[in-house]
Amino acid sequence: MINLQTVCPIPLKQYPQVLLAHGGGGKLMQQLLEKMIFSSFQMNKEFSPHDSSVVNIPKNKIAFTTDSYVIHPLFFPGGDIGSLAINGTVNDLAMSGARPLYISLGFIIEEGFEMKDLWDIIQSLQRAAKTAGIKIITGDTKVVDKGKGDGIFINSSGIGVIEHDQFIIPESVQVGDKILINGDIGRHGISVMAMREGLELETTIKSDCQPLHQVILEMIKQGVKIHCLRDLTRGGLASSLNEIADSAKIRVNIIEKAIPVMEDVKGACEILGFDPLYIANEGRFVAFIPEDSVDKALEIMTSFSDSSCVIGEVTERNTGLVTLKNEIGTTRIIDMLSGEQLPRIC
Repeated sequence: MINLQTVCPIPLKQYPQVLLAHGGGGKLMQQLLEKMIFSSFQMNKEFSPHDSSVVNIPKNKIAFTTDSYVIHPLFFPGGDIGSLAINGTVNDLAMSGARPLYISLGFIIEEGFEMKDLWDIIQSLQRAAKTAGIKIITGDTKVVDKGKGDGIFINSSGIGVIEHDQFIIPESVQVGDKILINGDIGRHGISVMAMREGLELETTIKSDCQPLHQVILEMIKQGVKIHCLRDLTRGGLASSLNEIADSAKIRVNIIEKAIPVMEDVKGACEILGFDPLYIANEGRFVAFIPEDSVDKALEIMTSFSDSSCVIGEVTERNTGLVTLKNEIGTTRIIDMLSGEQLPRIC
């Protein structure tokens, strides 16, 4: 069997950890950039290593997003800060129905950070970008004093092109729209929490971290009408629905028994005292779809994730309210939390 595992191009025996000089603008910084970063992302082959990259954008609308990733721990079952940075940016673009094209990456690295861990993160970034079909074209690297960071932070910005004429925004939501979700919720947050706290669960719960643009672009391609999309990151399903309800001034009603949650995640939430509705996800989204497009949308979503389903509907206007009907038929208000159940999980 051929071993395809790449080896860190920085001599680890000489530089096992990141030094302040790796961010100082001299030879060590150039070595880090050229041998580890530029070579991994093939940036010099298509884009000049200049202060900015020049790209050709098709004559369409574009979507632009930016985000920062400060997760702890950096590595967790199902992903790491590298795959999270790529997929998170891709998914933010996808929520506008955009095709992701280009991404920038900014690294803030703490002095003393293990060079091997940096190399593993860069390789993860490379793999995730290749899977998503997005090109890393520019970036920045800074090294801060030991104790002034927390290992590594990554900032990313992404550009995508919108090739359709739909307005996929909260204000497009209509009474009667059905709410579809593309799979079970809560896995990412529980995965990170278990790793961070050293919890010994019966099974290893893996994060759902993945790119979402392919399923959305396929729905658009096949003529599905989409009124709004939202990925269920910080604050989870409950917070995302509240944000949309408040923006569109609508009432959203969801059905508890329709919301897919893995039994392992339910069990972990019961032990820890968490509500899966508020736990972050990194591969889940909700779609507000008019009734005449629901069957087609669900057919496409199910082809990507067989746990996709309808979880509720928009019932009225001028409320900005989210309610949940539980298994015994009682309805309660699902409000936003004042903070987060789980800090630093995306």
